[in-house]
Amino acid sequence: MSHTAPRLLDEINRLRSELDDANYRYYVLDDPELTDADYDRRLRRLQEIEQAHPELVTPDSPTQRVGASPAEGFAEVEHAVPMLSLDNAFDEGEVEAFVKRINDRLERGDDDLAFCCEPKLDGLAVSLVYERGRLISGATRGDGRTGEGITSNLRTLKSIPLKLRGTAIPELLEVRGEVYMSHSGFEALNARAREEGSKVFANPRNAAAGSLRQLDPRITARRPLEFCAYQAARIDEGQAAGSHSALMARLRELGFRTSPELAVVEGAEGVLDYCHALGDKRERLDYDIDGVVLKVDDLRAQRELGFVARAPRWAIAYKFPAQEQATRLNDVEFQVGRTGAITPVARLEPVTVAGVTVSNASLHNADEIARLGVMIGDRVVIRRAGDVIPQVVRVLDDERPDDAREIAFPDRCPVCGSEVERIEGEVAIRCPAGLYCAAQRKEALKHFASRRALDIDGLGDKLIDALVEREWVKTPADLFALQADRLGELPRMGEKSAGNLVRALEKARHTTLPRFIYALGIREVGEATANNLARHFGTLQALMEASQEALEAVADVGPVVAAHIHAFFRETHNRETVAQLREAGVIWNEEAIAERAQPLAGQSWVLTGSLESLTRDEGKARLQALGAKVVGSVSKKTAAVVAGEAAGSKLTRAEELGVEILDEATFLARLEEWEQA
Repeated sequence: MSHTAPRLLDEINRLRSELDDANYRYYVLDDPELTDADYDRRLRRLQEIEQAHPELVTPDSPTQRVGASPAEGFAEVEHAVPMLSLDNAFDEGEVEAFVKRINDRLERGDDDLAFCCEPKLDGLAVSLVYERGRLISGATRGDGRTGEGITSNLRTLKSIPLKLRGTAIPELLEVRGEVYMSHSGFEALNARAREEGSKVFANPRNAAAGSLRQLDPRITARRPLEFCAYQAARIDEGQAAGSHSALMARLRELGFRTSPELAVVEGAEGVLDYCHALGDKRERLDYDIDGVVLKVDDLRAQRELGFVARAPRWAIAYKFPAQEQATRLNDVEFQVGRTGAITPVARLEPVTVAGVTVSNASLHNADEIARLGVMIGDRVVIRRAGDVIPQVVRVLDDERPDDAREIAFPDRCPVCGSEVERIEGEVAIRCPAGLYCAAQRKEALKHFASRRALDIDGLGDKLIDALVEREWVKTPADLFALQADRLGELPRMGEKSAGNLVRALEKARHTTLPRFIYALGIREVGEATANNLARHFGTLQALMEASQEALEAVADVGPVVAAHIHAFFRETHNRETVAQLREAGVIWNEEAIAERAQPLAGQSWVLTGSLESLTRDEGKARLQALGAKVVGSVSKKTAAVVAGEAAGSKLTRAEELGVEILDEATFLARLEEWEQA
């Protein structure tokens, strides 16, 4: 590595600096400069270098956020400075009494004492310790004196700096803050869980706490957790500020996110005005808060006031009204999502929760219903926070009526009547009808027409929406009956565009068996699996008649995917859809699939740079047809790299590992040779 070390070190330092700066601008300043694609490109390059030169990896590298190996348990950590609780105030009178006590003790006037106010985030309190600017440990609050060491998990949060920013770095710094999950992150996490058929979380706080206490940090790394600092518990004496608000500004300079709602106000009137304003804004925030934290801003005054029992005298938490209410569960209906997941929805006696009338709430799945022990007719507690869908939190068991009845899941799709699919090991039940089911129709058609499926040029999402809403298209086969004169009736669809679309539909009738299988939108069947299925069975009929055991014999098809395929073709509506497409003239050459050899079976290939004679997708499809697996990164196991114009880090990596590199001309010649063999 001798002659390349300086160049690599320069590149590593540049990449780390750019990635650290991007994280700071995104998570702290909320002012990103890099696009997601640019960020990912830099991170992948840094990962490639560090994988090739592990001796250059440092604990504070941005690549080290992905999560370490699972831990057997969490070690106890004793806090050098106890993490105390706060006393609570539940009305304006208690806030005014708190301010008066402070003024009396300090012998100050009633209206000029400054308080620092910020939202009380509803998450999990943690402590971070930095030595010489680098994160060395992190722990939960625990009982206030002893917490759990969760350093590996906290390192995965991009809003927690692994090393501090700037030049005047304190030798020792202990930062306290809240780990939480935004509403948008929570909804995305639960949407993914429902799609995968796994556990959904009841609320963002439970999701944050459960994610942070995973023994496997790699799980934590996949959760949308965020951190907001609210205190510097220890800092070098020379860097201590005169006020809490100035200390928060200093933490922000060092790379920490602090609350954008933080403000300094004077006297009881200023404090109450802040509480009212934040209360009005509460519903528009993208995260849960349950009150306001009020702190005397002057640090010298804080020290003079001191502590009582387990709480400081100089701070208090003003608690907002609860966001939970009790009501009656009148019935449960079942909704079908765009992916076929069938979700139970509680129909409630309308109740006002946090200023909003709620009549529906999600019950998620059968496991959640069992966990709650909920029945139709029960009195239930409903929780609502911000824009999060209202949820049933618990059942008031002692108020259960005699006529309460169990919630029965349907055996057939409530929209199209197809027999539901139940996969062993999955919580969700699904409608497998896909292309047939009206609830799934738009998304199924968009997939059917996509570039890697039947590639119907000009049939975009908005046009599909319009066709379905007018009920001109109910199945994919209906697409091939569209006429130019009728299409011309649509808004912004001129004669030329209509004619082009009809010609594109005619062209799409001639496809390949792998593309057709992929276009059907069978769950978990991507391009590679579709290609393997076509190769293995040779004909569509053989695939449709295959048993689950026969499907499991296909390369890369396990029991779960086999179950999805088997259920799809067992459904009468799907078989009818396939027959309609064949009647509409959709054809392919099955003999070519069945007879072609696979000289590249078992090999991994990489395409990088731009090709002139064919697209990357076309090159990938031709390689897959020959049995190759096309992957996105270069390793020692890579058979060959095809390098087009402007090939970047993958080409460099291939050169370092001695992997065979083909230019476009050589690649095309090899393809023709293999395809004609």
